[in-house]
Amino acid sequence: MRTEITPGQESNYTGYDLVMEENLPQPAVLVADRSYDSDKAREDIESRNALPMIPMRKNRKLRKAVDMTIYTLRNMVERCFSKLKNSRRLATRYDKTADSFLGFRDIACIRLWLRHLSK
Repeated sequence: MRTEITPGQESNYTGYDLVMEENLPQPAVLVADRSYDSDKAREDIESRNALPMIPMRKNRKLRKAVDMTIYTLRNMVERCFSKLKNSRRLATRYDKTADSFLGFRDIACIRLWLRHLSK
């Protein structure tokens, strides 16, 4: 899991740039919500030989279809975030420093993974 902390008022576009600039494995498909719908993001995904599965914003004139079978897999990620937010410390961000917040995020992820393994 890769995360970056951005100000609450900042757009998801900047978060996309922060995460995708890292040396990560190349995706075959990138599934994201409407907030990532931009020409720049779509061009970047396609330049990586990946398929963007991002629904179009309502104000777009040129519409592109989204394979809803693939897009529904995004629900697994949303459920993971929901489970992580069960830790009130993550949901409300009590920590004052980014390092302590990200450290607790790691602990919450390990706890979630251990629960998954014990099933």
